[in-house]
Amino acid sequence: MTSGNSSPIDVGLARSHANWTRGELMRRALWACMKPAFALSPRLAWGWRAWLLRRFGAEIGRGVHIWPSACIAIPWTLHLEDGVAVGDRAQLYSLGRITIGAGATVSQGAHLCAGTHDTSDPARRLLRPPIEIGAGAWVAADAFIGPGVSIGSNAIVGARAVVVRDVPSDVTVAGNPARILSGSDADAIK
Repeated sequence: MTSGNSSPIDVGLARSHANWTRGELMRRALWACMKPAFALSPRLAWGWRAWLLRRFGAEIGRGVHIWPSACIAIPWTLHLEDGVAVGDRAQLYSLGRITIGAGATVSQGAHLCAGTHDTSDPARRLLRPPIEIGAGAWVAADAFIGPGVSIGSNAIVGARAVVVRDVPSDVTVAGNPARILSGSDADAIK
């Protein structure tokens, strides 16, 4: 079966291809065992969750607030600067590096997806493009940020927006696919 530019998938090859090293698999298993300590902690135990993530290689700044229901796939690819807020049920699918700048907010239910597959490869090898959220940016409720996307500083991604291209600084985007609604580049889009 093909779609667009993709090649037919070789299911046997895809299943036999190792996307993770043995060491990565061990670290992921350890993190899976510790997730209950993260998820069952009291809401106001911001410091405990930051401490736990640091033990697993995450770079966490000061004053970071991560809700206990946030889902973090791989902590050691995570970089959160000072004052970041990660809301209730947010998904940080950090197969690739996710960097969130100082004072940025990722609201409830938002999904940052730093992983995809090479559709030109019959084995559908795993790709891990990074995501970067600029300082002071706000990713609103239930928004989706795709692999390899950068959100500029002080940008606002509206609720339920689907962002698959970079967003400049100081603009507001919304919709599926996300389009610039206001800010310095809004007139150029209309």
